[in-house]
Amino acid sequence: MSDLLAIAYPTESEAEAVRARLLGLQREYLIELGDAVVAVKQPDGQVKLNQLFEPVAAGAVSGALWGSLIGLVVLMPLAGAALGAASGALGGKMTDLGIDDAFMKEAAKALDAGHAALFLLIRKMTTDKVVAALAASGGVILRSSFDETREEALREALARAQAAVSSAPKA
Repeated sequence: MSDLLAIAYPTESEAEAVRARLLGLQREYLIELGDAVVAVKQPDGQVKLNQLFEPVAAGAVSGALWGSLIGLVVLMPLAGAALGAASGALGGKMTDLGIDDAFMKEAAKALDAGHAALFLLIRKMTTDKVVAALAASGGVILRSSFDETREEALREALARAQAAVSSAPKA
């Protein structure tokens, strides 16, 4: 069973840095992510999603390649590429796995303009090490499907990091 976690950050770069840190932890087998998306609220109120993997684009590229190859066999490579790209994009749209885009956009509307949220679909994790890595970044939990004890531990760790940042002398 996977857990959902959404953490708000004051800037897009902070959310991207935390995502990069978590991907590093994934390479160390401390966390297994099903999805990791940064949602940024634009000044005009729209929400932009920065996804790691775009299944529609990947499907279109793959479909165009296979369509071209099949088109070469029947002597119509351009028509094959176009048909393959369209069918690949449709297939990618239908197989979009991970966190629902509409859910992320709706949740990120609560952010202030210019702020970002990191949405994580966590399959497995070594809780103490991942919480320690997340705590170093600060942030505020928007949504979570963790049990109460894990969520409270994470909230406390994030609050300590926020307090440390706000009490640090400004240079």
